[in-house]
Amino acid sequence: MRRKFARGDRNRGSGFGGHAGNKLIDEEEPCFIIAEAGSNHNGSLEQAKKLIDVATEAGADAVKFQIYKAESLYSKYTPEFSYLKGQKVYELIKDIETPREWLKKLAGYCEAKNIIFLATPFDFEAVDLLEKSVPAFKIASFEITDLELLQYAARKGKPMIISTGMANLGEIEDAITAIKSVGNEDIVLLHCNSLYPTPAEVVDLKAMATMKTAFKVPVGFSDHTLGIHMPIAAVAMGACVIEKHFTLSMEMKGPDHSFAIEPAELKEMVRCVREVEKAKGTGIKEKSELESEEMYVKARRSIHAKVDIPKGTRITRDMLIIKRPGYGIKPKFIDIVVGREAKKDIKEDEWISWGMV
Repeated sequence: MRRKFARGDRNRGSGFGGHAGNKLIDEEEPCFIIAEAGSNHNGSLEQAKKLIDVATEAGADAVKFQIYKAESLYSKYTPEFSYLKGQKVYELIKDIETPREWLKKLAGYCEAKNIIFLATPFDFEAVDLLEKSVPAFKIASFEITDLELLQYAARKGKPMIISTGMANLGEIEDAITAIKSVGNEDIVLLHCNSLYPTPAEVVDLKAMATMKTAFKVPVGFSDHTLGIHMPIAAVAMGACVIEKHFTLSMEMKGPDHSFAIEPAELKEMVRCVREVEKAKGTGIKEKSELESEEMYVKARRSIHAKVDIPKGTRITRDMLIIKRPGYGIKPKFIDIVVGREAKKDIKEDEWISWGMV
């Protein structure tokens, strides 16, 4: 894949191109949806391919895996994480590694399926292996403080999509400065919460606007909540990118299955995101082209005769009523109608036009 767009080509947008079509990440563009397969392949290449099939069928723009080695990611002496229910971290990570010999096969399979292949690198070797296979580097939240890794990936000249779970503005600024210091201006920030699953009360979708204001880059949302409603809300609030973990079944064994969504939910999430995008509109407040003229007239109100008004009668307010349809004089002109003479007999309940008074 090749990088297509440079930062600044369009309103500080970020983007890339490839076999799945050119993609531009920007608030004026369709939301870029990443289906996060992560380690949910459970060590099976065939299951990894099934995940790609699911992401493609759902209509996601990209499917993403994670490339790490236990020995370069965690110390063997790392204490247990409470949410991993007593599993030893090093051994768990070792069990769920994505074999690096799969990368070309996964990238080729994605190309055949016409979906963008992405993978998160967690070490320098992974960056090198992915360089020719991915159109952008997605960096995980926990790696945002590894400035050497950020710079190493940024030197490849590809867009950088950075998750920001647990990061404060200072740490995000450090990351952006590091990336820019090696000449890479193509940056997208994803708001994220490093809780698995994330409860609604700590999501704070308004943080997207904070980051956009502070750093003047496209922003999105990497979601770890249960269900699909938070990503949909994020799009309504301006997210340019959505990343969401998915699985073939939440009942499978592994650390990421329990908070991932299943195939039908992923498809529904994509559908809802696209619907929300249509609903966001232009911001111009006016009657839409699809709202019929019939509804505009018949369902609005106008001035009607409350009683029979004979020709020559001086019209008083109690002779008038405002009701539907709106074929007559607009209600806002009722004070002008009051005091005028009827030019013709006006029947009770008849709408009044200017030619009648």
